[in-house]
Formats: sequence, C-alpha cells, structure tokens
Amino acid sequence: MKKYVKNFKVVDNIRMGDLYGLLKLAPIDGIMPDMLPGQFVQVYINCRDTYLRRPISINFVDKLRNELWILVRDAGKGTHHLLQVQRGDILNLVLPLGKGFSIKQGGKILLVGGGVGVAPLLLLGKILKEQGCLVSYLIGAKSKEDLLLIDEFAKYGVLYLSTEDGSMGEKGFVTQNKILQSDFDLIQCCGPLPMMKAVAKIARERHIDCEVSLENMMACGIGACLCCVEDTVSAGNVCVCKNGPVFNTNDLKWEN
Repeated sequence: MKKYVKNFKVVDNIRMGDLYGLLKLAPIDGIMPDMLPGQFVQVYINCRDTYLRRPISINFVDKLRNELWILVRDAGKGTHHLLQVQRGDILNLVLPLGKGFSIKQGGKILLVGGGVGVAPLLLLGKILKEQGCLVSYLIGAKSKEDLLLIDEFAKYGVLYLSTEDGSMGEKGFVTQNKILQSDFDLIQCCGPLPMMKAVAKIARERHIDCEVSLENMMACGIGACLCCVEDTVSAGNVCVCKNGPVFNTNDLKWEN
C-alpha cells in the first residue's frame, strides 16, 4: 500500500477527561489515502524537546466528511503537546503504516479493547459489519470515566463493558467478562500487553483464532531503527512497525 507524507488540518480536538483527546483531521489537498483498520500514522510534533514522530493508531475514517480520526493519550511531552492543538492548526503525518487486521467475510467476531487500545477497533468494527459479520465489542477500563467512544462503538456492534471498579458494565478485568465464554469465529484485540496475553490464552483454550495489535516502542515506523522487534515463530525477529502491528497470536512466542 502506497505511503504518503501529507499535511492535515485540525478540524476538531475533543477532549475526553484529563488524559485523552480525539483529533479529527482533514487532508489539506482534499485527498484521503486508503487505510486499513489496524494501521497507524506517524505524527510530527512541533515541539523543541521532541525529535521523533509519534505513532498513533488510525481510529476512524469518516468518508462523508473526509476526516481521519486519531485517539491520543497524554503519555509524555510529545502527546501532551499534540493534545494542545487548536482547530485550524496543521499536522504533518506519514501514513498509512504497518499491516492491519484481517477482514473476514461473515462470521461472529469479538473485538476486545482496553484503554486507548480501543482506538483501531472502531474502523475495524465498521468494516466488518459492512462485510456481513456479527460484531461484538468487549471494552474495558478502570472506571466509567475511562471508557472511550462507547456511543460510536455501539453503532457497529453489540457492546459489552467491564470496569475494574464496577461503575459500568461487569466489575473486574476485561478477561473476566462472561462474554469471553461464548463462541466466536475470531477474536481481535488491542490494549495493554498483559490483557492481550490473557485474551490470547483464553482464545487458544477455546480453539478460537486470535489477532492482536502490538504496541511496542517505535521510532521510525518503517522498519529501519529495529527498536520495535518482536520474536515470531514463522520469521524470527521482525519489526512490529513493518511486519505488524497486527499478528496472529499463534505466531508470537509469548509465555503464558
């Protein structure tokens, strides 16, 4: 898939609590590149103390408004600066990068997300629904204040929620939610590494195919710097940014 370096105008910056923001971006030249769910962008941060672009998952592509959405968590100087952008500001992006999720034609699919890891699952659910899949979402967070975009997710699938404090949905971790005991044709997951490993273990025990989107530390985003390497069964050490970030869990050398 062709890669681009493009300028986007900030259409909106919707803050969600103290830590999160949804940036809606429109291409300056009016041409939106083709993108797949699970791919990501590298955002240039115009900040003196930040030298590297920041990898951010593609959250959604609104074709009617010609908008690209990215969900940002305030996790350091770079993302903190990014969350301060205003309407009309210009951001430079390299996109689309990486390998996305598999798109099945029909079947029962469970999409599992935790924290800001829910981001790529919105576009994924929309496309899966369009392909005739029965989509279910399992979204987890510490409390109801940390549940992100649940009204958007509800447009494309049945919603199941877990919060650690029980303030919304089932009380406990995502991996304790009862929906994981149901039968699915495929589980696709993104979130904290312990959560993804636990989901992968449940999927393996239930003989369900499982894909995860890894969030290894990235610098270049194109497989040159070798800082995001993951050990795989099929190819040994590979770059998550180039060969992933989505992998079938059967190809990951995870210890469970």
